[in-house]
Amino acid sequence: MNSKDIHEILEYLPHRYPFLLIDRILDYEKDVSLTALKNVTINEPFFPGHYPGHPVMPGVLLIEVMAQAAALLAALSANVKGGDSNLVYYFVGTDKVRFKRPVQPGDQLKVDVTLDKKRRGMWFCSAVITVDDEPCTSCTVMFTAKEV
Repeated sequence: MNSKDIHEILEYLPHRYPFLLIDRILDYEKDVSLTALKNVTINEPFFPGHYPGHPVMPGVLLIEVMAQAAALLAALSANVKGGDSNLVYYFVGTDKVRFKRPVQPGDQLKVDVTLDKKRRGMWFCSAVITVDDEPCTSCTVMFTAKEV
């Protein structure tokens, strides 16, 4: 099993608090798939305003969770660590986004990302978030790598 803790994730993603949205990688296979976790707590900085008295994780951040998991798949596949390179993975689009249940404090998001194809420098990944094995959010994530 190829797992990574938060310290190893920080080596591969440029994101930091409050925008680092992956807590652990459970498993991955280079150029194939990755499974990660995001633990959602009441201490998330967006909950006081979304929504007061009824905290719900914004859908756009669920998409970002899937995008970060996909970027990790790419970085791990290429073995490119953030500090070793000027390469950054840019999110360029999404398709077929579906929200099936709200995400609330206490939920643990399991993110499964599968590489569908690579074409002309673009990565296309299918992504699904589940909570307690119940489908929550899904989409196709598209991104590319650029030198900065």
